[in-house]
Amino acid sequence: MPTHYEVVVIGAGPAGEGAAMRASKTGLSVAMVDDKPMVGGNCAHLGTIPSKALRHAVKQIITFNTDALFRDIGEPRTFSFPKVLKRAESVIAKQVKLRTTFYARNQVRVYSGLGRFTDAHTLEVVKSDGSIETLIGDKFVIATGSRPYRPLDVDFNNPRVYDSDTILKLQHTPRKIVIYGAGVIGCEYASIFCGLGVRVELINTRDRLLDFLDHEISDGLSYHLRDIGVLIRNSEEYEEVICRENDVILKLKSGKVVRGDAFLWCNGRSGNTDSLNLAALGLEANHRGQLEVNDRYQTQAAHVFAAGDVIGWPSLASAAYDQGRSTGAGIAELDDFYLVQDVPTGIYTIPEISSLGLTEQELTTQKVPYEVGQAAFKTVARAQITGETVGVLKLLFHRETLQILGIHCFGDQASEIIHIGQAIMNQPGNANTIEYFVNTTFNYPTMAEAYRVAALNGLYRVRSF
Repeated sequence: MPTHYEVVVIGAGPAGEGAAMRASKTGLSVAMVDDKPMVGGNCAHLGTIPSKALRHAVKQIITFNTDALFRDIGEPRTFSFPKVLKRAESVIAKQVKLRTTFYARNQVRVYSGLGRFTDAHTLEVVKSDGSIETLIGDKFVIATGSRPYRPLDVDFNNPRVYDSDTILKLQHTPRKIVIYGAGVIGCEYASIFCGLGVRVELINTRDRLLDFLDHEISDGLSYHLRDIGVLIRNSEEYEEVICRENDVILKLKSGKVVRGDAFLWCNGRSGNTDSLNLAALGLEANHRGQLEVNDRYQTQAAHVFAAGDVIGWPSLASAAYDQGRSTGAGIAELDDFYLVQDVPTGIYTIPEISSLGLTEQELTTQKVPYEVGQAAFKTVARAQITGETVGVLKLLFHRETLQILGIHCFGDQASEIIHIGQAIMNQPGNANTIEYFVNTTFNYPTMAEAYRVAALNGLYRVRSF
């Protein structure tokens, strides 16, 4: 017989987990359906957690190989990709163990299998053994995430061709890798492989890296990647990918030919909605497999909600979790529902990038009278101590009101540093001011001190002291 729940969540990634936990804490009966045998979703198993754990291990290798202090221990070492990947696998196991306890503690029943709607309130869960369980739900949350887009003319069955999911199964260290697509994922893997001593060619379909960033930050990333040996080819599109026994040949529409031992496709993602039978709900995904929602995360079917990568922007685990929690609050008709909009960008290249608010280009277009305050990491004592001197903290503020309009950081711990500015930027009225950083005592030496340096740098441009 079908089992009835007040809320059925599909997808155990950050968005689904957030929705399930929030709804269950209000006393609603909640079920979780996920196609993997363990919870955590693509975030824990294929995306955020493994890639960032991999990045951390590579960063430690870079530190050992470049810091003269370690020469007393031994000469620079090379590490294989599979060996470094084991570090990521251990973190995944810890994440799964932790997140499994959340479901048990909050009495959320987990069903492992592929979910498929048969009518507006019925979901069939097809298990790995072929058996089917039927769930009846008053309300549903679709949080199935996304997967790498795969064009039909690229042979992903070839052992030398990978996407951002399958690269985690790479069992050797290539001498040279060609990465097609210089978005966030492509740039992150470019710095990771370069840190392992692999030659990297990064093919960018646009005219600059990460063109949504403030151009100065984008330029800084381009310079640094080139400085560590990455060859960047901008404004290029592929014509053909030829797989041979010992290499992969990439023919570009410009006439260039690029060769590598391995080929990594990082160009676009698609929402995981094709197996849900959305037609049973009267819904249709767009050409990228994504669902459209309103400002309450409701789809056109009022009892069906969606959150996370499956709805598109900003496609970040941090935002997905908050979207899920807010969706759960909305389903329970709580007052703490909110639309997730204040989302800092976190890009885990080496070094990393984080930004929030408007860029110089946007402020110029909008004709906002702004000024810039900067702190180069090489001038910050903590960065000199750690040796992480590559980078800058950049504050954009209104010349007259001194209101913070944008925060852009490139350098070690950028994704942590950004939150200090975020807290002030979100203060109402006159409390959002760059003067806060001048009138507040920061621990010394810390990277947080960069805010004081940047604020003083900016204020000196608009005032005489």
